[in-house]
Amino acid sequence: MNSRFLPREAPSLAGQTAASAMVTASYAPDFERCRLLCETMDQHVTGLSHHYILVERNDVALFRQLETKSRTVVDEQDLLPSWLHAVNDPASLFQRRIWLSWKTMPLRGWHVQQLRRIAIAAHAAQDVLVYCDSDVVFLKPFDCAAFRSDGKLRLFRRDNALPDTGDHAIWSRNAGAALGIEHPAVSPHDYISTLIAWSGQDVRAMCAHIERLHGRNWVEVVGASRKFSECLIYGRFVDEVLGGAGHFHGAEEFCRVHWTGSPMSDDDFRSFVAGMSPHQAAIGMQSFIGTDIDRIRRLTQAA
Repeated sequence: MNSRFLPREAPSLAGQTAASAMVTASYAPDFERCRLLCETMDQHVTGLSHHYILVERNDVALFRQLETKSRTVVDEQDLLPSWLHAVNDPASLFQRRIWLSWKTMPLRGWHVQQLRRIAIAAHAAQDVLVYCDSDVVFLKPFDCAAFRSDGKLRLFRRDNALPDTGDHAIWSRNAGAALGIEHPAVSPHDYISTLIAWSGQDVRAMCAHIERLHGRNWVEVVGASRKFSECLIYGRFVDEVLGGAGHFHGAEEFCRVHWTGSPMSDDDFRSFVAGMSPHQAAIGMQSFIGTDIDRIRRLTQAA
């Protein structure tokens, strides 16, 4: 275990809701969004012992500004195999990054962010990992104890909600192939969301399972295709390999996300916040939509 980015005093895990960590994968263009996430987390979120922000080597210095005694910036080179290299992509006139190796397909940033989310489980001191995107803003109090009930951990799952065509079906099929699940080739269930919890122990078991099955590093297996979802891999592993042991299902989303569409006006934003369900404590504004971060900050402070 690499202790350079672990909290100095790792807490005892037994029976403690505080033995949970938030995990956020981010990158430089989302820095200000991540800063706002951190500010609102510190204001509203309880039941956490640490927050890990996972970035590539070039972004470490920038994100170090966000570090505190309970928040650590983690260099992906401390998580992923040394043979996976990030380089400037000539196809984008060197404006974007691409991850290359002779063991995987060429991977983009969103692929490698997913790999980081899996890999952190081998290093984090806490065994409950709460995954939250960097474009999320907390507006209400949220206790991470919501992920536990009667000694079990909440697995986000929307039953029979996965589209049976398109990328989602491919992601599920590739998850099944990585895990050695022959039937069903495609799960009908959707496990994809933000503000969800995984068991660090089960993530480690998942990686070991993939490596035993294929005789290769789990990053090689997952990265052999450019179409994968870490949420579907973990969800299918828990339900179809572990038989759901140690988990219960929950379909309610704790974060209301604006996934697609146009940048929001002030009125659009207010309507979106007003539409939050009582159990939702946060909103997610996908950064690629282009809603201005200064507008989001101003409006969330007024919410």
